Amino acid sequence: MLASYIDQAMELAVYEIIADDQTYWGEIPGLQGVWASHQTLAGCRRELREALSDWLALRLRLGLTIPVIAGINLNELTKPV
Repeated sequence: MLASYIDQAMELAVYEIIADDQTYWGEIPGLQGVWASHQTLAGCRRELREALSDWLALRLRLGLTIPVIAGINLNELTKPV
């Protein structure tokens, strides 16, 4: 479930090149604070996936709401069984 969420979220990522220093910027709309920058597009994607993983781990640990993506609701993971 978590891996599927990350894969689906990464599909929503948008990237742009910063003209001033020729670095790539990437973010996932709707996931505030999930962004990355790197000298290459591949590096930016890698950094963005890591930022997303860290962001999810923190929100799960703190019990904060996580937006549903592609019908995947990670908020169910924090509910008592």
